[in-house]
Amino acid sequence: MRMSGEEMTAVPAPEVVRGLKERMIEYERHLIASALERSGGHQRRAAEALGILPTTLHEKMKRLGLKQTREPQADATLELS
Repeated sequence: MRMSGEEMTAVPAPEVVRGLKERMIEYERHLIASALERSGGHQRRAAEALGILPTTLHEKMKRLGLKQTREPQADATLELS
């Protein structure tokens, strides 16, 4: 089926675009949260699973309002006797 030039340049209604953007953001949030859960909260592993750089994951988490799920491990301390 061929579409006329007018049909091909039709712009979707604003509520459709807004709905699509919101769904895409929610889907991205879901994918990141799932990867973090599967990696035990380890951001580097989650980023590898998603095929993105850890810095990109961190930026996306910040933009999407996702908080770090894993506490940074404390440095090992040596006890002197």
